[in-house]
Amino acid sequence: MRFISWNVNGFRAVLKKGFEEVFRDLDADIFCIQETKMQPGQADFHPEGYHEYFHSAEKKGYSGTGIYTKEEPLSVTYGMDGKHLDEGRVITLEYPDFRFVGAYVPNAQNELKRIDYRMEFEDDLRAYLSKLDETKPVVYCGDLNVAHKEIDLKNPKSNRGNAGFSDEERGKMTELLDAGFTDTFRYLHPDETGVYSWWSYRFNARANNAGWRIDYFIVSNRLQEKIEDASILTDIYGSDHCPVSLTLSDFK
Repeated sequence: MRFISWNVNGFRAVLKKGFEEVFRDLDADIFCIQETKMQPGQADFHPEGYHEYFHSAEKKGYSGTGIYTKEEPLSVTYGMDGKHLDEGRVITLEYPDFRFVGAYVPNAQNELKRIDYRMEFEDDLRAYLSKLDETKPVVYCGDLNVAHKEIDLKNPKSNRGNAGFSDEERGKMTELLDAGFTDTFRYLHPDETGVYSWWSYRFNARANNAGWRIDYFIVSNRLQEKIEDASILTDIYGSDHCPVSLTLSDFK
């Protein structure tokens, strides 16, 4: 089973930059997008053979998530136990043997001015995923807005303490993994350097590969043996992020 996650930085914009061809070529069973920046009905993309679910922010042109899936889920949930609904950040699909959670984690912003909300979100998310994991294994993905280790960004020393590489945010990622979850890319590529999923639009960052790995697929530990491939698709353009992928073997 193949999963794709991509922060598209504006769904209507990326639709003009070859998204349909990328979507078709990747042929994912579940394709999750973040930062859709749109309200319901504003994008005309309805691929044959897929069910689609979108969660828009109340604020227009901001945040938002969406999922395209070949198999119709048993249930669809927005937010986390009724919380964090206003910014359209979390969608959960339930299937017979697992749950899929797509998320766009809040950015702590300059000078960490939103760090308190970010910490609240992280704690609620960890509790939510752990609760889901009690009954079915979880596949969790999205733009998680954190480079966990120094290996996960080009310039760790100069970025220490900045949004996405603060001790607080990195610590919450550690807490999540310690709660029974696996970072699939690092599981298969524990020492690989220079592979990132986001680059600033400034300073020719992508051309210089001065990037950050902040997009993830994270799974329940009991799915480790099914991790066949976890990749970062750096050759795909259209956003300041590139897609990330996960393939689980013997999995439906």
